[in-house]
Amino acid sequence: MVDVNHILHVVGARPNFVKAAPVLRALRQRGVRQTLVHTGQHYDRNMSDVFFTQLEIPEPDFNLEVGSGSHAAQTAEIMRRFEPVVLERKPDMTLVYGDVNSTVAAALVCAKLLIPVGHVEAGLRSFDRTMPEEINRMVTDRISDLLFTPSEDGDLNLMREGVPKERIHLVGNVMIDSLVRLLPAAKSCSKNGLPERFALVTLHRPSNVDDGESLRQILDCLTKVGNDLCIIFPVHPRTRQRIADFGINCENVRLLDPLPYIEFLSLQTRAAVVITDSGGIQEETTYLGVPCLTLRQNTERPITVTLGTNTLVGDDRTLLVRELEKILRGEQKKGSTLTLWDGHTGDRIADILQRM
Repeated sequence: MVDVNHILHVVGARPNFVKAAPVLRALRQRGVRQTLVHTGQHYDRNMSDVFFTQLEIPEPDFNLEVGSGSHAAQTAEIMRRFEPVVLERKPDMTLVYGDVNSTVAAALVCAKLLIPVGHVEAGLRSFDRTMPEEINRMVTDRISDLLFTPSEDGDLNLMREGVPKERIHLVGNVMIDSLVRLLPAAKSCSKNGLPERFALVTLHRPSNVDDGESLRQILDCLTKVGNDLCIIFPVHPRTRQRIADFGINCENVRLLDPLPYIEFLSLQTRAAVVITDSGGIQEETTYLGVPCLTLRQNTERPITVTLGTNTLVGDDRTLLVRELEKILRGEQKKGSTLTLWDGHTGDRIADILQRM
């Protein structure tokens, strides 16, 4: 057992912020000493600052300012800049979140320095090794000492891979903690300018936005549906540039700048359907009971399909249009309440760490 008096947290991208906020808060309430390291993997400083403010995350003790790069270059640079921080702070345990490059890089550094690692959102698997995130998940879980899983399928995946049961802790979905806490603020956001009925779109995966033909097909489908349903698309500047480079017509699609957490959550609560390739949004829509169409062949969150409101449509544009038409007719998928997705996951993680 480890005497956990000082915990170091590593975040690097917006989904990490949403997951770390409830754990930071719960440990702070228990008087645990904490160090927060922001790797700077997500390098939009303005958006990062807004997320930190809305989620009430304290100012990071360290910002490594790594920025963008290839997977290898970014992971290596995070490791190079992170190691001196760990040697200086000497934490009793490091907590890493999700499946981004910052997650696996920090876990590798700590494992080699013999500092225990806890992985929040462990055990998720898409079984698709062409996804960089899948490699990050597998490696991080293999070298972590504590594995905090969001759902029972995560436990089963880990045990199937030979992880001792005593290392695995089913705690629930920590992203839902942030959603539950900020849902009242999201619902109080002004509806000015919003149509009565709309679809909300997010796209970021290279397979969808970096391939001109794929992006054109997706937006053509949305443009056609846009005759019957307003399409709202908060779009990353890089994706906006791709749309311009490929000369794609977005006449019936309302393109917005990226949105802070509360404002985006407000749109999710009011959307008739969300169309996405994001992992976390599949979970948020399931909790909210909003239909979700995922533009991927597989998902590391299958519980959102089997028990939630999520439907995988892959790259089948005919299926995308057909599912949208079903939702417009009121034939959307009905989800169910998922175990431990109750807004108290951060407290359960903090309690486990305190018991150590």
